[in-house]
Amino acid sequence: MQSKAQIDQSLRQRSDAKEIPGVVAVAATGNEVIYQGAFGKRDLAKDDAMTTDSVFWIASMTKAVTTAACMQLVEQGKLKLDEPIGKLLPDLASPQVLEGFDAKGEPKLRPAKNPITLRQLMTHTAGFAYDMWNGDLGKYLEKTGTPGIISCLNAALKTPVMSDPGTRWEYGTNIDFVGKAIEAVSGQRLDAYLRDHMFAPLGMNDTGFKIGDSQRKRLVGAHARGEDGSLAPMPFELEQNPEFHMGGGGLYGTAPDYIKFTQMILNKGRGNGNQVLKPETVALMGQNNIGDINVDKMTTVAPAYTNDVDLFPGMVKKWGLSFLINTAKTPEGRSPGSLFWAGLANTYFWIDPVRNISGVILMQVFPFADHKCLDAFAAFERGIYAGLDAGSGQKAA
Repeated sequence: MQSKAQIDQSLRQRSDAKEIPGVVAVAATGNEVIYQGAFGKRDLAKDDAMTTDSVFWIASMTKAVTTAACMQLVEQGKLKLDEPIGKLLPDLASPQVLEGFDAKGEPKLRPAKNPITLRQLMTHTAGFAYDMWNGDLGKYLEKTGTPGIISCLNAALKTPVMSDPGTRWEYGTNIDFVGKAIEAVSGQRLDAYLRDHMFAPLGMNDTGFKIGDSQRKRLVGAHARGEDGSLAPMPFELEQNPEFHMGGGGLYGTAPDYIKFTQMILNKGRGNGNQVLKPETVALMGQNNIGDINVDKMTTVAPAYTNDVDLFPGMVKKWGLSFLINTAKTPEGRSPGSLFWAGLANTYFWIDPVRNISGVILMQVFPFADHKCLDAFAAFERGIYAGLDAGSGQKAA
């Protein structure tokens, strides 16, 4: 099929030209993988060619997995979406809102007007932020000596919220608390819970918080984009013995593994012969869960790690549990009501229930929302839809 060759050529050209170091892309319908390709190098400092089983830090693509796992416990009645979560997680029992800083530079805090709920955590409306996109939080961490979230220290979670819970969307550390909620009611550490209830049932045997020995041989190196556009290898690895497993961004994995997760969503909770979520749960996860609130542009205050993030500018965007939802058709061909998110080192996925198609594309480049990486993603996605339209779903591989 023509689109397979076109996608191959497009991704190979970008890798050969060193616009991106290397890339793995996989697309699938609910029941079969229709495209997979690997191009370029795992690490520009070494000779290893990229392979489809290469291991990436998938960062915030962890969020949807943690949230799906948490929804299993909601189904069992062990957690409730709209009850105050502070009963279960004492750190969230009396949230404080940061209202700027006084003349001496000390943080000004006041009690939040509303309690925090699990649904607010899952939808990024609880008020927690990331210091990459919120300068006040960065200033607060510095002033108080609070470690950054990437440290995976419990102390990193002791931050104020930036707005009253339930009043606005702000991307932040919320899903790390969802992970804590899973631990609190399941009695398992997050890594063990995800392994037993999500990864093993779905056959995602190459995904986890800890990089295994066989995975390390296939690990993709991180790269930094210079101001001149050039790429240089940069050392980056998450703490391998963390105080807490970062439910918001701690996973390492492969594209063939993650596509099994997206297929489970397409198949209304079923994957690898196992029903891991009820169909009505998956339906709820794919709906607008933030009402009249909209997903806003994220403006960087840490340009080494992220560019400004303004996806589908001009389009109203909503949030499910835990996905961005586009409300209109995208330029690449994605249907309205599709699900999408990404990871900080330029890893991306989308799930289009209307067309029964999903895709995963993984790179390992900082800063996030890198234009060359976004171009590669768009070319891949356009190619998949062109193939669907041409062959009404014939195989592309």
